[in-house]
Amino acid sequence: MTDPNKPDQKVSDDDWADAMSEQEEPSSSADAAGEEEDPWAAAMAEQEAAEEADTSSSEPETEAPVAKPASDEVFRPLSADNGHAESRDLEMIMDIPVKLTVELGRTKLTIKQLLELAQGSVIELEGLAGEPMDILINGYLIAQGEVVVVDDKYGIRITEIITPSERIHKLNR
Repeated sequence: MTDPNKPDQKVSDDDWADAMSEQEEPSSSADAAGEEEDPWAAAMAEQEAAEEADTSSSEPETEAPVAKPASDEVFRPLSADNGHAESRDLEMIMDIPVKLTVELGRTKLTIKQLLELAQGSVIELEGLAGEPMDILINGYLIAQGEVVVVDDKYGIRITEIITPSERIHKLNR
């Protein structure tokens, strides 16, 4: 027989017998001593005795136990300086990668037109020459810009940041 959480572990019949005898030993020694009980049974008996004392007592009720505050070792105290806490939260996300895409333009093709494409084919896009290009972060439009060339590499100069209200307006078109 094996433990389903540890499939590589082999358990022999002797191990099983040893485990069964270990379970029997404490109860037989407790019966012999007559004093040791199950901890749950002891706790239940203690609770019942306390409840009986509360109901039979004519003394005024004692206050409920008060919760103690957690120590600084367990939970860090909240700082009164919210600016510092916010900057710490921002530091956690600074290394998360995002996908930036610059979109030159779009078009729709039929499958027939797609299959007719060959090397040297020209695809006409909806964007006009000189029109700002869309800058997307993870697929969401966040800005527009114009193409620049820096050291023989393409780049984009941001000309306009899209506000949240403008984003919603563009989505509704």
